[in-house]
This record gives sequence, C-alpha cells and structure tokens, in this order.
Amino acid sequence: MSADGQSDDAIRTVFATTKRIALVGASAKPWRASHEVMRFLLDRGFDVTPVNPHLAGQTIHGRTVVGSLAEAAPLEMVDVFRNASHVGALVDAAIALGAKTIWMQLGVIDHAAAARATAAHLDVFMDRCPVIEDGRLALFTRDQAPH
Repeated sequence: MSADGQSDDAIRTVFATTKRIALVGASAKPWRASHEVMRFLLDRGFDVTPVNPHLAGQTIHGRTVVGSLAEAAPLEMVDVFRNASHVGALVDAAIALGAKTIWMQLGVIDHAAAARATAAHLDVFMDRCPVIEDGRLALFTRDQAPH
C-alpha cells in the first residue's frame, strides 16, 4: 500500500479538478526532477507557479519564480519538492491559503503534516510523482490538456 492510502480514483479526480499548482522547490536545472515535472504539468494544461526563494524573479519554462507560497496564490494544489522536514510549514501555509491538495513527491513523507491537512479537508498524496502516476494510469492524453 502507498504511504498516503489514496486510491487510483482519487488521483484521477484530483488531476481532473485541479488547474492552479504551486510547485515548491522548483529548479532551473534541467536534470532536476522538479524541472521535468513542471514541464510535464505545463504541457498538460496546468497553470504552474514555481516557488523558490533563491530563484525569485527568474523564469523557469517561461513562468516567473516567486519566493513564497503566498505569492503563488490563488492556488489549488501545492506540489512539494522539498525535504520532509519542510512539509509541516508548507502544509500550514497551504491550509491558510485555501489550497485543496498537498502533493508530496517521491521520498517526501510527513504523516503529522498529512494529518493536519486531512483534518483541514485537503486531499493529501505522499511519496508520489505525477509523471509516474500518468504512466501508470494514463491520466492525460498526449495532445490535449485536461482542462
């Protein structure tokens, strides 16, 4: 079983109903997973705002990087490419900003933060990658955005 206990249907639903994503830990380095995943999400029609205080004001894939999650609002999903030790504060900010979903990338697991997000009625996905889930579930057509 997965770390988050979410079903395939829950994954399908979140991607079918989400448009705005804040990608925390965005990287301008093409070999980094966050760089690849951001391009993947943009190519599938999502409105992705890269978040990285060290790159604020620069652009990644034509999108201006912001320095904080608050600057990425309004948002629906927070996609986390940070060490699990940073997840708690991000979840608290996401709750305050009215996010609907927390998506923690591969290797990012924080059960306490996930419990707070769930108690606040957010959908929580942990230790998952949208690219892998698409390959497994065929979430998106290759030539048509989901929205």
